[in-house]
Amino acid sequence: MQLLFTLVFDMFRILFAVTILLPNILAAQQVLIKGVIKDAHSDDAIAFASVQFVKTGRGKGADTAGAFLLYYNLTNGDTLRVTSVGYADKLIPLPTKKIAATDTIALVILMDRAKAKEGIQVKSKITKGILMWRRIVKHKPQNDRYNYQSMSYNLYNKMELDVVNLNKDKIKDIKLLKPFGFVLENIDSTSDIKPFLPLFLTETFSNYYLQNNPRKTKEIITASRTSGFDNESVSKLLGGMYQNINIYNNFIPVLNVDFVSPLSSNGDSYYKYRVVDTQMIANHRCFHLTFTPKKDGENTFVGDCWVADTTFAIQKIYLTLDKTANINYIEKLTMVQEYAPISDSTWFITKEKFIVTVAPVGKNKLTVIGRKTTNYTNILLNNPSTLTILKNNKTKEDIVINKDALKKDGLFWQNQRPELLSKNEQSIYNLVDTLNSLPIFKTYSKAINFITSGTRYIGNLEIGPWYNWISANQVEGTRLRFDLATNEGFNKKLRLHGYLAYGMLDKVWKYKLEALWLVNKDPRQWFYAGFTHDYDNGQRYYDEVSTDNVFTLAMRKPNVPVKFLYIKQTSLEYFKEFTSGLSIHTGVLQKVYEPIRNLPAKENFTTQKPQFQVLNNVETFVKFRYAFLERFVENHFFRTSLGSPYPITELRLSRGLQGILGSAYTYTKVNINVSDYIKTPPYGSFYYNVFAGKVFGNLPFMLLETHPGNEIFYYNKYAFNMMNRFEYISDEYAGINMEQNIGSGIFKYIPITRKLKLRQFFNAKLLWGSLSNNNTVINILPNSNFKTLNGKTYIELGTGIDNILKVLRLDFVWRVDPTPLTVNRLQRFAVFGSFKVGF
Repeated sequence: MQLLFTLVFDMFRILFAVTILLPNILAAQQVLIKGVIKDAHSDDAIAFASVQFVKTGRGKGADTAGAFLLYYNLTNGDTLRVTSVGYADKLIPLPTKKIAATDTIALVILMDRAKAKEGIQVKSKITKGILMWRRIVKHKPQNDRYNYQSMSYNLYNKMELDVVNLNKDKIKDIKLLKPFGFVLENIDSTSDIKPFLPLFLTETFSNYYLQNNPRKTKEIITASRTSGFDNESVSKLLGGMYQNINIYNNFIPVLNVDFVSPLSSNGDSYYKYRVVDTQMIANHRCFHLTFTPKKDGENTFVGDCWVADTTFAIQKIYLTLDKTANINYIEKLTMVQEYAPISDSTWFITKEKFIVTVAPVGKNKLTVIGRKTTNYTNILLNNPSTLTILKNNKTKEDIVINKDALKKDGLFWQNQRPELLSKNEQSIYNLVDTLNSLPIFKTYSKAINFITSGTRYIGNLEIGPWYNWISANQVEGTRLRFDLATNEGFNKKLRLHGYLAYGMLDKVWKYKLEALWLVNKDPRQWFYAGFTHDYDNGQRYYDEVSTDNVFTLAMRKPNVPVKFLYIKQTSLEYFKEFTSGLSIHTGVLQKVYEPIRNLPAKENFTTQKPQFQVLNNVETFVKFRYAFLERFVENHFFRTSLGSPYPITELRLSRGLQGILGSAYTYTKVNINVSDYIKTPPYGSFYYNVFAGKVFGNLPFMLLETHPGNEIFYYNKYAFNMMNRFEYISDEYAGINMEQNIGSGIFKYIPITRKLKLRQFFNAKLLWGSLSNNNTVINILPNSNFKTLNGKTYIELGTGIDNILKVLRLDFVWRVDPTPLTVNRLQRFAVFGSFKVGF
């Protein structure tokens, strides 16, 4: 009995010990999973994703920041399944034993967007998704921030460029890149799948102001920092003025291509909508709305948004490009906008992300990722102070860069940034500064610039363009040319340029000397003086390829005589631009002409008085140009126009001055043209140029209007491509040049052409012209080959295929009037090629 009692007592002791120790034993096998769920491309948190253990089915949802906490028993082993609407499911195997001293497993779960699917087929035309979309559209006037009478806010813009898919081993084997081996150490190794090299970073702080009725905007850039260079014109483009994306618009521009917004007033023609969830966000009930394209090949998005109840304002929207969209080089593109309530009925944007992956040579080849983040703070709506600031605007869109904006030190940026730079972002400034200090990097940069731009700096001098160094023609034989100019290192106001050319056949030297005095850069003002002895080598209008160019040798049309006209020109010019967009260009020119071949000889022309010199002309002119809100990218002396959102108008008045410096002619010329690019989404864009002019006076052909022709098989948008140079002349004329690019057009209906992303266009060029009787007698000579329309219409029509291999365009052009058509087949129909790199 004693033995039994002892055994029972021992069992109770053991049971008591187990009871006491078991929780500690079990606790030792449990760990805390602390995770955050993010979009793999945008690095943006995925709110309300579902997290669940596969074996037990136990789980929970992530919060609005994509974060979650779960306890996990190591002894059982399991797999974590993460799901979210619009994303591919993610399975994460969990460890069965501790892999660190801590009891916490930290996870950053990156989710990839799922391919858009047909989903459930709903027979009813009216669904919850359609009803939600209709409510959003109905409330757009109240929710669109651009409908307020005035608004202002502070902006912080950050843009970064990174290179991915870099193979360290292969790069190390390339001899030319060995001096940059240290750069490879900056390749981020936090991801084993896609390490990347940060290359470029720019940050901008600015104050933005807007008023409607009348529309005025102002941006004051208070700080700007760019790795690698400081350029004020670039800093202006990197602020908020040109970076705004309004999701409530019917179309959203993506890299200059317009995409149909899911919030478009006719979005139901392009998208399928579904309401998939309801959650409380910022103490507001919000609906989760998803949208997918109805058809392949449309320029549309895939994504989702959270919509606030009662106001139907967007709380957060996520957009990514449909894979079949007709845009070049883009592997992925993601746009995220977040809004917050600033009153009971008003939601305003607080943060925006734009991430694009550009793969110019293939998905798995060298790829560039661009990231742009914008933060909005200190938001004021309909505040009188905004209108007060805008009263002092110089223009409708005024951008001001504070004097010290480009000189802020590191301490300023460290204290003012709304969020800390990542490890890779911090390394970019040091990396770029180190590269720029390397002599070999400077050498490589100069070589690349020389190949692409044609020119190269050597100290305070500039040589090139190299493509004019050697060419050939029937009169000069092999032509050699060398250019030399000064750059801003020589003088920041004065640029001197000249060239020497020599023909191996005619054995004659040609030359040009010119000087530009830049009085002011913004608004632009300059004086110019030039002196030229050379053949007329073209380039009298946009996009014309000069004849002294190595690339024109193999592109000339057969059996078309080359016209040679020698010119001695002296010019004095002045240009002044006003902040309103108006500019005035005036000057005095003297030109002495000498026809050399395939043009009427000098002996065919006479003068009224013996003291006048034949084909000697002095002309004064004034040109007015109005380009409202035109934008530019500038280097020191020159600039490139980025166009204007409004039509550009030019008016030129010229007057011939007889008797001055032996000039033989008196006349008056008037010509005007209006041109514009008009976006016509979803049907591409439309370009037109309407022009007209009149010449008062009896003159030789070179002083009349010689309509621009094209004698090479490289398509010229601004010329008549089925017309030869000097073919038609007029002293009274009018015309129109128009082209409609329709994007994919019929190609989106054919799988292979849709995959190749071919594009379609149509164009037409019409010209009406006449020549007075006096000018007909002077110029229409037996051996001149000149023609005049005399009231008839010249018409050429074209269509073609654009975006072939993403760089080539083929134009099929027909000359349809005036009739009867020429016997020469190449003057009735021809195929032209051209190159263009763009998205």
